[in-house]
Amino acid sequence: MAEFESRDIGQVTTYVAAVDGILRGENDAPTIGLLICKTKDDVLAKYATTGIQLPVGISEYEIAKLLPEDFKSTLPTIEEIENELKG
Repeated sequence: MAEFESRDIGQVTTYVAAVDGILRGENDAPTIGLLICKTKDDVLAKYATTGIQLPVGISEYEIAKLLPEDFKSTLPTIEEIENELKG
């Protein structure tokens, strides 16, 4: 996952249009594009999506915020994972 860049909008709208053109049936709702990024600048995201007619959203994603606190302590650290892979 990476930081949002305005060129990402062009890529996701191409995919949305392709799915709608190739896969979507007559009873299906329009495809929605969702860009999930490590970080995003809200101003850049706003201007990058201005004028886009397809349904596209941009969201930041931090898995650490999604996990319950008691679950986090059961996960291995990055160092533990690296040591396991080396071993």
